[in-house]
Amino acid sequence: MTDKLPPVPERDAGVFGDEQRFLRELVEPCQPVIIRGAFSDWPVVRAAGTSPEAMRTYLDRFANQELAEAFIGDPSIAGRYSYRDGLDGFNFDRVRMDLPGALDRILAGVARPGSSTVYIGSLETDIFLPGFSSENRVPVLPPSVSPRIWIGNASFVACHNDNFDNIACVVAGRRRFTLYPPDAVGDLYVGPIDHTMSGRPISLAAGSDAGDARYPRFGAAAARAMVADLSPGDALYLPKLWWHQVEATDSFNVLVNYWWDASSMGPDAPHTAMMLAMIAIAERPAAERAAWRAFFDHYVFRPDGHPLAHLPEDKHGILGPLRGGNYGRIRAMVMRMLRGG
Repeated sequence: MTDKLPPVPERDAGVFGDEQRFLRELVEPCQPVIIRGAFSDWPVVRAAGTSPEAMRTYLDRFANQELAEAFIGDPSIAGRYSYRDGLDGFNFDRVRMDLPGALDRILAGVARPGSSTVYIGSLETDIFLPGFSSENRVPVLPPSVSPRIWIGNASFVACHNDNFDNIACVVAGRRRFTLYPPDAVGDLYVGPIDHTMSGRPISLAAGSDAGDARYPRFGAAAARAMVADLSPGDALYLPKLWWHQVEATDSFNVLVNYWWDASSMGPDAPHTAMMLAMIAIAERPAAERAAWRAFFDHYVFRPDGHPLAHLPEDKHGILGPLRGGNYGRIRAMVMRMLRGG
């Protein structure tokens, strides 16, 4: 099915050499973009291009004995990490090990096709590979944005989304991302938000057998999907909340990614606001929810422009520009409300 999907648009690697162009062409449109060969000159990509063993030698320069969680999959699941039937557990084991130990097991799996698969991911390189980030960077990102690394045998990671902007850089192996827009959420049959494999809820429909009767609306999401096939050195810019299913197709695969919030003005996150709105609004009467939706649209989503556009700007009060000090004023007001003041 994915062979027939439209591809994600592409940009040239120069977009990573100009911060304003990066923000204008990648971040502001909130659309996925492939950048071919953007990081082919990274030392880690060059090492991986020699052999898995050379890649291991490169990582050993930085690796320490910090423990992380690895997924261990029985050969029968073929790297498809997911729930067991009934959502009462998962089809893999979680094992604590250090990165060198995980690499030993992953490379052993490369040498023995059909054996158990190992997947270790979302490792902050500043913790597990100190010094790695200084040699392998995205120049337009702030130095405070630390990369994470994902290493494993062939794997199929269920469709999920993230609350952050994401630049995903393929280092070794090939990856296929199948993408769905954020507003496909109602057609993806999303699982529990507090019982997940690794922190984010997943689509139960994406990756299921075609025509599965349990997910009759999934066809609407599938009709809007796009695909990104990436090779070593390629990068994918993935905006916040875009759903993505990730297939690592080779026996040895490595990806480095950068998560950050390109639009943040402070410590508060939209996801936190949504969770608070769930307990404050979600189970009120339907007519009242509709009223609050109108107020959210008017004051927050602003489809018709600024809610006080009919007044002079000097009369906008705390609805004036957030960067003009109103971020702090609104936040202080909200904190007083939450404390009951």
